[in-house]
Amino acid sequence: MTAPHKDALGTLLRHVLDILDGDVAAIHARLGLTDYRPRYTPVIRALLADGPRPIRDLAADIGVTHSAASQTVAQMRRAGLVDLTPGADARHRIVTLTDRAHTLLPAVEAEWAATTTAIRRLDTELPVPLADELHAVLAALHRRPLRDRITDTGLLPPPVSHD
Repeated sequence: MTAPHKDALGTLLRHVLDILDGDVAAIHARLGLTDYRPRYTPVIRALLADGPRPIRDLAADIGVTHSAASQTVAQMRRAGLVDLTPGADARHRIVTLTDRAHTLLPAVEAEWAATTTAIRRLDTELPVPLADELHAVLAALHRRPLRDRITDTGLLPPPVSHD
């Protein structure tokens, strides 16, 4: 398979993520984690570090939207990895790890350690460590969103009137 064109940035980013996630998923299968997805690991690690908490807090801890965290937690619940209990407020649901999740921890932790080491080794082949570059991109986009940068090129036609 060939890589997307260098100017097709969104396609290129998705392609890299698909390759990374696919390779980690293959390791999960090798370890017998057949119904486990790479996106579960940050949730498990956050719950291990700080204990049960609302989805909103979990989303903030792992750096994703509430919607993304809620979808991941729902998938993890179906896989028997987390339970949800009502919080002090009916709008909050508290996420806790199940016994099944705890039994998978040795394999999950081994995969995390191996993946982290592999990424560090990959970084030695890159001009800049991947995470450093991605954090720099996020910081630049927080300072000035891409939509503003696109508009400022002067290359767009006038906005469509909705009169």
